[in-house]
Amino acid sequence: MRVIATAGHVDHGKSTLIRELTGMEPDRWAEERRRGLTIDLGFAWTRLPGGEVAFVDVPGHERFTTNMLAGVGPVPAVVFVVAADEGWMPQSDEHLAALDGLGVRHGLLVVTRSDLADPGPALAQARERLARTSLREARAVAVSGRTRAGLDEVRAELDALVRALPDPDPGADVRLWVDRSFTVRGAGTVVTGTLGAGALEVGDELVLSGTGGRVAVRGLQALGESARRVVGVARVAVNLRGVERERVGRGDALLTPDAWPMTRVLDVRLVGAAEPPRNAVLHVGSAAVSAHVRPLGTDTARLVLTRPLPLRAGDRGLLRDPGRRRIVDGVVVLDARPPALDRRGAARQRGLDLAGDAARAHLAARGLVLARELRVLGFGEVGTPVGRWRADPAHWAALVRRVPEEVQRWRREHPLASGAPVEAMAHRMGIAAEVAVPLLAQAGLAVVDGQVPGAAALPDPVDRAVAAVEADLARAPFAAPDAARLAELGLGAREIGAAVRVGRLLRLADGVVLGPDAPGRAARVLAELPAPFTASQAKQALGTTRRVAVPLLELLDSLGLTRRVCDTGRVVLP
Repeated sequence: MRVIATAGHVDHGKSTLIRELTGMEPDRWAEERRRGLTIDLGFAWTRLPGGEVAFVDVPGHERFTTNMLAGVGPVPAVVFVVAADEGWMPQSDEHLAALDGLGVRHGLLVVTRSDLADPGPALAQARERLARTSLREARAVAVSGRTRAGLDEVRAELDALVRALPDPDPGADVRLWVDRSFTVRGAGTVVTGTLGAGALEVGDELVLSGTGGRVAVRGLQALGESARRVVGVARVAVNLRGVERERVGRGDALLTPDAWPMTRVLDVRLVGAAEPPRNAVLHVGSAAVSAHVRPLGTDTARLVLTRPLPLRAGDRGLLRDPGRRRIVDGVVVLDARPPALDRRGAARQRGLDLAGDAARAHLAARGLVLARELRVLGFGEVGTPVGRWRADPAHWAALVRRVPEEVQRWRREHPLASGAPVEAMAHRMGIAAEVAVPLLAQAGLAVVDGQVPGAAALPDPVDRAVAAVEADLARAPFAAPDAARLAELGLGAREIGAAVRVGRLLRLADGVVLGPDAPGRAARVLAELPAPFTASQAKQALGTTRRVAVPLLELLDSLGLTRRVCDTGRVVLP
């Protein structure tokens, strides 16, 4: 299915044309049919050789411009109508400005009421106006709704337009802007809208933007027929479970969960020559929201909305002056989650940043961003991949340069620690722990058991105390210092642990230390004893005490230097 909106001045025959093309009445309200004036959005559909086409018929009167914008906002193509007997009119200008601001490129110019006047002048006038806009390539045809002359040509041109429209992505995230909501007896709440891309299926769970709550798709209809699944582009009616009719209306959106950022602050590029007022109305999709406009650069601005909308980079909308009731500018969303402007000169600098690549500016402002967040915001691949994250190259290089300094500072503050924990390094660097590991690796530092190993040297006081123990052991290699001697030297568990890590001491048990060469020396002494020897004989041969001999013999066993051969005897292995 394809979806096409109408546009053009009031009473130029938009609804008449739709009736002739589809055989359906697009005006839904009795007042519209009584007055012959379209007030709200109308809907009809037909089949062409190129496929099914749904029409969104919009009002042409200036009092109903908000309704008109809700209809054209989500639609990719337009039939622009100008009456032959009246030619170009004020609302023709406003509708064209809206379509140009929204970047609509696919369209058909139809000059109606060709039985009342020569369509040539109106056609030439309209082509001149369209030539300066996004609809410059639109083909043109004349038609009479009364005589039906030219209707076949309109159908042929519409068929060509339909075939030329780009195919949307069926796997895209859903954002269905609601243009109607009502209650059906026995079914509950129903909303309608134009599904621009993605797919909806019965049973899907979606988020309602206005409330943030989850709703379920209870049923679907497209072109008046029930369906299990609808793929965009399509006009669709969605029967919802989980929301009352009063909680949803025009301007809300049904969203794929966790896929769209809800934002009240966004940076945009202005598409137009006019300077926007400080207070305007932003029209995007079917929504119309008041916005405060803060200029940033020559063609960029920050909008602060009165309520949040689901927006991404690349989305297009319109700014409208509510006082003068005129469209001021088109806007293109550059960043839906911009940085705060909390420093003097920040707005000017932000404008300069946005003059380049908005995605790179977003990343540069934060340094590190989850790749998924960049996708949700509408940015493509940007930055240096770091696992699930993307890093601004300059920020990443600065982090790499900081690593040695931070590790050394940790070591100075924790001289006896076994190493610098990755979590501590991440906290100091202001990054996630999962980012710290590749960062440390790029800085040339290994991570062992979740930490960067400590320094190879001991602090001076500890170094002197260990040297005293080494001197004692040089005189009596197996006479481990007792608790009193260790306390006298200021060697507690942390200091001993640090000396063991740098290879200066060997810990046999709590409070029992020898030199690192003790196992080899002990094996050579014990090899001189008659085999097998007992623990008591080993103690005497080594000139030590039982508190040292027992754990030392157990260590020799574990190292394969000795082996038990009976309950009380050991031998030294060759």
